[in-house]
Amino acid sequence: MNESARQPVPAGDNDEYDYIVVGAGSAGCAIASRLADTPGVTVALLETGPDDHHFLVSTPVGVAKLAVAEGPRNYGYRTVPQPALNNRSSFQPRGRGLGGSSSINGMLYIRGHRNDYDRWAQLGCAGWSYEEVLPYFIRAEGNERFARGPANPWHGVDGPLYVSDQRSLSPFSQRFIDAARQLGMPLNDDFNGEHQDGVGLYQVTQHNGERWNTARAYLHRGNAADTAFNGGRAGLAVMTGTVALRVEFEQQRARGVRVVRDGVERSLRARREVILSAGAFNSPQLLMASGVGPAAHLRELGIPVRCDLPGVGENLQDHIDVTIRKEVPSADLYGYSLRNIVRMIPELMRYRRDRSGMFSSNVIEAGGFTRTRPNLAEPDLQFAFILALVGSRGKNAGKKAPPGYSCHATNLRPQSRGVVRLRSADMREAPLIDPRYLSVESDMDNLVTGVRLTRKIYAQPALAEAGGRELFTDDFGPGEGDEQAIRAYIREHADTLFHPVGTCKMGVDSMAVVDPALRVRGVEGLRVADASVMPTLIGGNTNAPTIMIAEKAADLIRASAH
Repeated sequence: MNESARQPVPAGDNDEYDYIVVGAGSAGCAIASRLADTPGVTVALLETGPDDHHFLVSTPVGVAKLAVAEGPRNYGYRTVPQPALNNRSSFQPRGRGLGGSSSINGMLYIRGHRNDYDRWAQLGCAGWSYEEVLPYFIRAEGNERFARGPANPWHGVDGPLYVSDQRSLSPFSQRFIDAARQLGMPLNDDFNGEHQDGVGLYQVTQHNGERWNTARAYLHRGNAADTAFNGGRAGLAVMTGTVALRVEFEQQRARGVRVVRDGVERSLRARREVILSAGAFNSPQLLMASGVGPAAHLRELGIPVRCDLPGVGENLQDHIDVTIRKEVPSADLYGYSLRNIVRMIPELMRYRRDRSGMFSSNVIEAGGFTRTRPNLAEPDLQFAFILALVGSRGKNAGKKAPPGYSCHATNLRPQSRGVVRLRSADMREAPLIDPRYLSVESDMDNLVTGVRLTRKIYAQPALAEAGGRELFTDDFGPGEGDEQAIRAYIREHADTLFHPVGTCKMGVDSMAVVDPALRVRGVEGLRVADASVMPTLIGGNTNAPTIMIAEKAADLIRASAH
């Protein structure tokens, strides 16, 4: 029987599909959707967590709760203690549920610098230069700003991922931009255009004042009330509450996935390919649980070695940043005070009425990019100005902080490299995560510069005239500040900006896990397509690049089928 004439089956009622995609996050939703658009093709999309129909997911300000605390929509992993962070364990949020981390992130639409992708190509990743990946960014993007004007060579307007300017801005966001300009930084109204340098307002993945995650973009097809999850495509089976236990093989070819759902184990068969899109922590975890990874580590846990692939779980890279906080008694900022709480009541009514106001904000409206040294080829620091005092994460999240603002200064291209390993062969147990933050001295040096620049911005009239007081920086001293005190502050306060990548890196060297077509080396019928394949961390937020990887992966997979 001709495969294109085969009748697709209802979601969840079948054990055999053309493709099985593991993980319905930023990458998995896009890949499954694009593959399911092919007539006659059947796709199973497996997701451990729940659906994304929840007020905190669709309401942008919900990021303040979803991103910082473990819960049904956040795996809330923790690293092993980090020596350079005073042996603190870092909270590692990862989205759990349809949309993955695009359902809990800050919604910033940032692609990184063009040099990032040209660097991938130089490392042997043919087909991944900036000019070659730009069409996939454009295909995914539905940018509302550029839909109103002449065509823009860097942006798309017809893609499923809505991108928009923010609807209601805090006056403090403009204060930050004005202060950075007073320090000499240029204004930039499009960080994804010709130049990245400068300060300005971030565009966000929102539509009509609501979060636009990849589930809404690719699965619901714009209809948030679509409870079938498949956008009307009978060949797409979306299975929530489904844990992938291991990839199943026949000799060296992936033939399916062993899963557990509602307490019952079953095997799902893949006629063509299995695609792992479970993210920088869970994709290498699943590979290793399936016998693909560093042989010595697998044998320690009693896992039969299918393929000795030493790079699996290596090369972990993440953006580490440091935040300077300033308490300011203003109702234009978020925080706990009687005046602020009273203001939230009409703001909630305003959001319900027309999806505007403080509830439509992602709380990170302004920021920018700069170079710590003039001879650098691209910016190496990113600022994210937050309209609240950044507080505790994980189990301590939710502590009532007074109104204020914060600014993340992020080291965009850290040299430190970490590792992901198995705790056990059971995928229901969290992996061991060791980012080895600040294990390379230059990473600390960059953050010291970031602290100093942030404080200089705060000292400019546009922000200084609003008053307030910095927290935890009393011992820095005047001028540039005492370097040893700044380093001590960083060791006590620096943490992740939630951008882990690289643990199934793409390349051609001996530590590469996938080739430039994203095929896992040493086996057949198995690919990885998510942030874990990035050979190096890009200079910016990682959600948009992950979606780009998925768009390109779908084309690579469809091309191989023909």
